[in-house]
Amino acid sequence: MDKTQTTGRTGDRTDALIALLDIADALPGAGELRARSYELLGVAPDTTMADVGCGSGRAVAEMAERGARAVGVDLDERMVTVARGRRPAMDFRVASAYELPFADGELHGYRAEKVYHVLDDPARAVGEARRVLAPGGRIVLIGQDWDTFVIDADDAVLTRTIVHARADLVTDPRVVRRHRALLLDAGFADVTVEVHTGVFTDATMVPVLADLAEGARSAGVISDAQAEAWLAEQRERGRRGRLFLALPLFVAAATRR
Repeated sequence: MDKTQTTGRTGDRTDALIALLDIADALPGAGELRARSYELLGVAPDTTMADVGCGSGRAVAEMAERGARAVGVDLDERMVTVARGRRPAMDFRVASAYELPFADGELHGYRAEKVYHVLDDPARAVGEARRVLAPGGRIVLIGQDWDTFVIDADDAVLTRTIVHARADLVTDPRVVRRHRALLLDAGFADVTVEVHTGVFTDATMVPVLADLAEGARSAGVISDAQAEAWLAEQRERGRRGRLFLALPLFVAAATRR
């Protein structure tokens, strides 16, 4: 996450984000998606890989297990503190996606998952990625389109309102639609895009749905009563095994010329 302070309310938000990321990392298919990103990166012994926006560091540890020299980078100091506490043997650094702590051409691979939607200048971040990658190095960008939560609910209009209102709180909610163009414009080659859709049908994803409702409520787009009723329905669906949430994740990969 691209933040500069981690005290007070900002620290509380980071802790809440860590909890959501932990849920996401443990979901069915999440491990397979991370493994696919390592395959696209070419993670192997004696390669140097960076995970930008590393969060609590799971991907860094998994790339290291595959023999790579893996470095985690995050601008949120609290996030890096948590990563270091959980994985003290790993290399984690506080730095911006715009100013990475690597020399020109130092990396064989650059990975960023669920990061570019919080950046105000994704093109600048891609340019910085190109700087730190060696010729032939690989980049992988993973993210969601915040307008494409597919949710079953009794009130379809209210559900669309909630999804779009939450998306509008994100710096760049639809940046994944531009990942391919950003990579091409920066001079990368062999650009590919894949989509991996998770389908969830139980209460595991209720905290994610609660985040959507709270975002729309805090923006003043829906009332407290609407948020509470919508979420109560989703909780009941989860309890009965009738919840339905589909979330596409897009994976863009390319080679540094």
